[in-house]
Amino acid sequence: MPPPSTDNRILLVLPSWVGDAVMATPALVRIRESFPGAFIGAMARPGIDRLIDGLATPSGQSVIDEFHVVRPSGVMGPKHAASKLRPRCYARALLFTGSFSTALAVRVAGIHERIGYDRDGRGFLLTRRLKPPRAESGGWAVVPAVSYYWHAANALIDPRLPLQLTAPPLDEPRRVRIDLPGGLPVDASMTLPITNADRAEADAVRASAHIAGPTAILNPGGNNPAKRWPANRFAALADHLADQHNLTVLINGSPAEADLCRAISDGARTQPVVLPDHPHSLGSLKALAADARLMVTNDTGPRHIAAAVGTPLVSLFGPTDPRWTTIPVPGSLEVILIADETLPPGEISNDHPERCAIENIPFEAVMSAADGMLMDSD
Repeated sequence: MPPPSTDNRILLVLPSWVGDAVMATPALVRIRESFPGAFIGAMARPGIDRLIDGLATPSGQSVIDEFHVVRPSGVMGPKHAASKLRPRCYARALLFTGSFSTALAVRVAGIHERIGYDRDGRGFLLTRRLKPPRAESGGWAVVPAVSYYWHAANALIDPRLPLQLTAPPLDEPRRVRIDLPGGLPVDASMTLPITNADRAEADAVRASAHIAGPTAILNPGGNNPAKRWPANRFAALADHLADQHNLTVLINGSPAEADLCRAISDGARTQPVVLPDHPHSLGSLKALAADARLMVTNDTGPRHIAAAVGTPLVSLFGPTDPRWTTIPVPGSLEVILIADETLPPGEISNDHPERCAIENIPFEAVMSAADGMLMDSD
């Protein structure tokens, strides 16, 4: 049991999605470095705790002291979550999430200071309301998630800083600046720990699937079918990587994406490994990605996992604008392919679902990008 309530007890409400949780890691490390003596707890959805557990500062200090694993959804979800938080007597909470339910849970838990973005009609539940920028159209301006989270961390660290987040200019169709004044420093990076348990799970996958030699990972899923590059092209790419680069190809996906992964493997001549058919978790994926020579992925969480462990990437974007998820990786480690090269930089691909359909990315472009990344890593 931690010591009684003090002002040095901080709760961090972690993002719910895998990719967003990874994009929050620079901010999480910064918070720990700014409060080295604080007791820091984290409210997290199941699985996010395993992804982040073991995260540490460059000096080796653990970032999170305790995880509260909850799903604050449904009518009773916030009350249940609050019951887990209340005994820890947190003085401050920083919400990386933008949902009403997480803000309600923190309020019901009796946490005095509650910092978060004023979205989803939850402003009255917050004591410090951070202000995300609006576009001229009235919708939310394009701001990378890493910048959202870094700005939120700064608000916790220094209450004197402005509440308003600044949107970067849309000068280039693939990326925006994340090192604007008050933004991430140029040497910031996403990091993920790879624990002994992660390595042991990855070894179990390799043994179960008889994986030997160098690997590449294909990630064909996505929470929205419109994000998914065609399965038959992933199958052809698997054959190309096996034939031309002598790689064992792993098809990654969540349990809900197992049928998609099997369809790709069945459509390939070279019989790539279907990871959902073997003991597989976010922990083992971290370790498998760290050892892979390449990942080709849609706009989904494993992209961020791969970036955080240093895996070369080819990332495919259709009607989801890649600038929302600009990440701090060197250009030599990621090639971003977009569906419409002629879309003006000031336009958002989300607003042009047909013009920016992901199937408009040709197979030859993906194959060429993969070949280039593999040659650069030789």
